[in-house]
Amino acid sequence: MARILVADDDPLSIKLLDFRLRSVGHEVIFAVNGGEALEIATREKPDLVLLDIMMPVMNGFQVLRKLKSQEETKNIPVIMLTSKVQEKDVVFGLEVGAEDYITKPFSFAELNARVNHVLTSRS
Repeated sequence: MARILVADDDPLSIKLLDFRLRSVGHEVIFAVNGGEALEIATREKPDLVLLDIMMPVMNGFQVLRKLKSQEETKNIPVIMLTSKVQEKDVVFGLEVGAEDYITKPFSFAELNARVNHVLTSRS
């Protein structure tokens, strides 16, 4: 399946996403702050990034902007996965370049469907 970078500073979210994504065959790598997420994405070139907005060092919007501005990472699809539910945040994330925006708490069935949609639309 796919190699997915999960960028989130919440240990519970990381454990849940690791378990669920691996259970459907994905390889999962992690970053616990925005700076680490940018570094890992640039080095590892994952198939997809699941990106929280509220993280230390750099927030998810800053990471997304950087990813989309760098030649080596601009084509990596990003799904924002966050508790920020305000319409302005959703719109901003999509305008900056996210392929999708999912709010927490989320249904794994919906997350899996959206992940699969983004991955298959890129292949």
